[in-house]
Amino acid sequence: MQVKQIGTDTVRRTFLALAALVCLALTFAAFPTPAFSQAHPSLVGKTVLVTGSTDGLGREVATRLGLLGAHVLVHGRNVERGEEVVESINAGPGTAAFYRADLGSLQEVRDLAAQVIQDNQRLHLLVNNAGIASGFNDGQKAMSDDGYEMIFQVNYLSHYLLTDLLVPLLEHSAPSRIVNVASIAQRPLDLGDITDPAEFDAGTAYAHSKLAMVMHTFTLAEQLADTRVTINALHPATMMDTSMVREMGERVRSTVDEGASAVINLAVGDDVSGRSGLYFNGQEEARANDQAYDSEAREALDALSRRLANLPPAS
Repeated sequence: MQVKQIGTDTVRRTFLALAALVCLALTFAAFPTPAFSQAHPSLVGKTVLVTGSTDGLGREVATRLGLLGAHVLVHGRNVERGEEVVESINAGPGTAAFYRADLGSLQEVRDLAAQVIQDNQRLHLLVNNAGIASGFNDGQKAMSDDGYEMIFQVNYLSHYLLTDLLVPLLEHSAPSRIVNVASIAQRPLDLGDITDPAEFDAGTAYAHSKLAMVMHTFTLAEQLADTRVTINALHPATMMDTSMVREMGERVRSTVDEGASAVINLAVGDDVSGRSGLYFNGQEEARANDQAYDSEAREALDALSRRLANLPPAS
């Protein structure tokens, strides 16, 4: 039997060809599919900030915004995970930078806002996504160094402060959008017992914080009515497959993909362009808890929030 010997040059050419094919496949995998890019506007030249974007829903949202060409400001507490997300986005059509801040500290929130303003001349989209749920601290009450119950502070108060500090930059960059990631879990607030509840239940604290997010959405929409900055809130999906849900010990009921698609709809969708002060369940406009439509309750929450965050009264 005659055995043909393959020359060194042939082997080398074959190897290089295969390597090129692998690189090409990886490149196309990192870029948006034609259907994805055609369904959403290009974000080339746009700057976006997604809080809590080193894991779970936030990471997927940040990645998709990067695939649309945005400059993504990735936020989280873990530097290593943050750098991984930045590297992934930078490998595609978008660019990214990481900002570390712990939303359990109002001073770190102020520092985050100051750094974002210093580094970026424009901010076209703010996605307030970071949050903790009933599995945090094994369900036991924890207090921040600022003296507030931690779920309330991380999920709501810190985002309230961050948004207030970044509104001038968003106005300067208009048209721009704010998306508040809330939840269908909403319970009426007792403003006299929200920052340090006497009888603490983690699930109730979470539901209070998410309703507060929706109430803030409606209030700020009214305050920004004469600008080209819109703000909307949503329940992205129920019990997504995220570390937060697994930490809660709950059964997964939906995918991160489903939740991210809902957030992206509010972030860049044409159907909500120019519309503000809305609440969505997934991609469908819905009604929030009744307290969200109580103007006196919203006004009281806004006044309390400004005092707790050491902000001047609303003009």
